[in-house]
Amino acid sequence: MPKKSSPRLAARKSVYIGLAVVLAAVVAGAAFFALKSALTSKTDSARMAQVETGRRIYAEACAACHGASLEGQANWRKRLPNGRMPAPPHDASGHTWHHSDEVLFRITKDGPAAYPAGYQTDMLAFGGRLTEEEIAATLAFIKSTWSPEIKAKQERIDLDSQRRKP
Repeated sequence: MPKKSSPRLAARKSVYIGLAVVLAAVVAGAAFFALKSALTSKTDSARMAQVETGRRIYAEACAACHGASLEGQANWRKRLPNGRMPAPPHDASGHTWHHSDEVLFRITKDGPAAYPAGYQTDMLAFGGRLTEEEIAATLAFIKSTWSPEIKAKQERIDLDSQRRKP
C-alpha cells in the first residue's frame, strides 16, 4: 500500500514547486532582456545610420515643400487658389503621425496615385527617384523627430492598421 503524504509535506512540495517556477521565470526573463539588449544595440546603430541617411534625403528631396524643420508650408490647412492643399508639416503639429507606415510609404512612393480618385495634390511621386530603402530612411528620420508620446500614438495606429488586414 502506498504511503500517504502528510498535508505538511504536500504544502512543502507546493512551495518548492512554486519557487522553482518563479526562479525559472526570473532566469527566462533575464535571458530575454540580455538578448534584447544585445539585439537593440546592434539595431540602434543601424537605425542611427538609417536616420542619418533619411535626414540627408529629406533635406535634398522634401524640405523645399515640407520645410527644413518639418514645419510644412504656411497655412497648410487652407486650400491654395488652385484648390490644392499646401504641404503639411511632418512634425508633431501636423497629421503625418495619424497615418500608418504603409500609408506614409505609399504616399511618398506613389504621390498622387496613392490618394483617392479625383484628389489633387502637389505631392510628387518619389518611387522613380528614391529606392524603397531611401524612402524608409526618410520616414525613419521624420519619425525620429517626434516625441515619445507621438511615436507611441503612431505605433498604435500602425498596429491597428496591420490588424485590419485580411
